[in-house]
Amino acid sequence: MSRTPAGDALTDLVLPVFELNGEFLAAAEDISRPVGLTPAWWQVLGATLEEALPVAEIARRVGLGLARQSVQRVADRLVEQGWAQYVENPHHRRAKLLEPTPAGRRALKRLSKDQHAWANAVSEQIGAADLAKVRDILQRISAASRAYREA
Repeated sequence: MSRTPAGDALTDLVLPVFELNGEFLAAAEDISRPVGLTPAWWQVLGATLEEALPVAEIARRVGLGLARQSVQRVADRLVEQGWAQYVENPHHRRAKLLEPTPAGRRALKRLSKDQHAWANAVSEQIGAADLAKVRDILQRISAASRAYREA
């Protein structure tokens, strides 16, 4: 079976999306490195900013291909480094909750400032309306791909 013109257009989008993903990861590294975190550490710690969460819930919320076991390793490292701590979970004895320590909260606040500066500078060159369109289209592509794979 050959590809349709729409199939060609989707295929032509794959490489730029991978390139964008790489650029986002590089930007995250640039933003998180001065604070002493990695992008993965930032992602996991940031998921707990509003509320302490069990590792399994962090993995569900963070998504993006991080398995529960990977999130567990990151959470353990965050605790070892003093960025986070485990606290008792009133709903489950064995599944402790992860929450940021004061040092972790300070790091996230600093990262937030730097991420805002990056996001503002980059988005000024594109525009909010175009970025919203791209976001909506990417969400539609993800949903269509998921539906195809699950059919």
